[in-house]
Amino acid sequence: MSPQPLIYVAGSWIPSEGTGSIDVYDSSNGKVFGTVASGTAADVDKAVAAARAAFDDWSGRTADERAKWCAAIADGLDARADEMADVIARETGMPLWLSKRIQVTLAIGSFRQAAELATSFDYERTIGNSLVVREAIGVVGAITPWNYPLHQIGCKVAYALAAGCTVVLKPSEVAPLDAVLLTEVIDSVGLPAGVFNLVNGTGPEVGEAIAAHPDIDLVSFTGSTRAGERVAEVAARTLKQVSLELGGKSANILLDDLDDETFERAVRDGVSKCYLNSGQTCLALTRMLVPSERLAAAEEFAADEVTRKFTPADPFADRARIGPLASQAQVDRVVGYIETGLSEGAKLVAGGPQRPEGVDPDGFFVSPTVFSEVRNDMTIAREEIFGPVLSIIGYEGEDEAVAIANDTPYGLSGGVWSGDADRAMAVARRLRTGQVDVNGGSFNPAAPFGGYKRSGYGRENGPYGFEEFLQVKSLQL
Repeated sequence: MSPQPLIYVAGSWIPSEGTGSIDVYDSSNGKVFGTVASGTAADVDKAVAAARAAFDDWSGRTADERAKWCAAIADGLDARADEMADVIARETGMPLWLSKRIQVTLAIGSFRQAAELATSFDYERTIGNSLVVREAIGVVGAITPWNYPLHQIGCKVAYALAAGCTVVLKPSEVAPLDAVLLTEVIDSVGLPAGVFNLVNGTGPEVGEAIAAHPDIDLVSFTGSTRAGERVAEVAARTLKQVSLELGGKSANILLDDLDDETFERAVRDGVSKCYLNSGQTCLALTRMLVPSERLAAAEEFAADEVTRKFTPADPFADRARIGPLASQAQVDRVVGYIETGLSEGAKLVAGGPQRPEGVDPDGFFVSPTVFSEVRNDMTIAREEIFGPVLSIIGYEGEDEAVAIANDTPYGLSGGVWSGDADRAMAVARRLRTGQVDVNGGSFNPAAPFGGYKRSGYGRENGPYGFEEFLQVKSLQL
């Protein structure tokens, strides 16, 4: 993988119009391990022009043709899975074995699923004397985050390409090297020039240029709520469509009818779903709601789970469960929230602001932390921390639990545990959030992913995600 400051436009690696470059840091040791171009608005102009020029031909190809390209990209990613996982583990801090199992596998799955949808989707429907058709929306600007970098690229790029759109991608400057590897795969399979373009760079420079560009038809953005607000604001000036997948502060309700064994299992499962990827997960279940009389038991099980399974470790260590954060800036942010939790009176059950022992002193590590006796008006219960910090909140009765869960500006995910499956489903339906894990249900990459309220709008993955990249046209007959 070349460290040269190049961008990928119209089927070729070319120099950026800018003269700067961006260093990429290995989260495990704080050392630079790669460099990418710091792109410019002029680079975006070139990439958009190439995507626009390629659109008519690409969207006019058969679904079978587009599906074959997507399948070829999936095969190419699969062939380089070990290399991809290594890079992502360094970029994000997710342990290597999990990076391969989750980060890379999900991305490969997106391209395979998009290929299947391209050929199985029903693009036409008759309503009265009208033929309603779905067609590619046009040029897509994809702006992706650093926490699940390749997966989030797949959620956008795979489905956009399968739907007949052309793409300009700006990955996060914190984790851009996996996007370079993907681009090498795309180049190697011979995707027609201009169908996919890569411009690395910062949000204020490249991201803003994409959001503002008049020849981009849709911007698909994943990132912080604040950045998403800016994307929507800038994009509104040209009235383009926008899809936003933003932050979360998800509640995990453990109802009062759980027996002791299931309650313990629910607490331990909740810790895992808070700490996945070192807590750098937008749908992390960061607020655990338990009956007030069971707070002590929840604290005991959560602290034990942290001690047994979540000792910070080098992401390349055998079967490590939790690695470093993605950057020093993220460390500073998370430690600041932990200190805020202490200052606002939350009870520290495990972890704390101190640096964990036994890890590289230059790596971006924090101590996995559990707070209890948290009030829902505390900062650690209101704001997205994006690190391994769990808040346990007591409640009195089901209605209060639902009220606390919904008392948040976010609405991305959630969880419900009950000894009665029907009751669990009934409570899940009351939550104002885009998805809910019921009695430990696992993530489904074919189900629609997205949120309510300040968690954004639009959906990714599966047929609902595919539809985001299609426009509706009515032909009156």
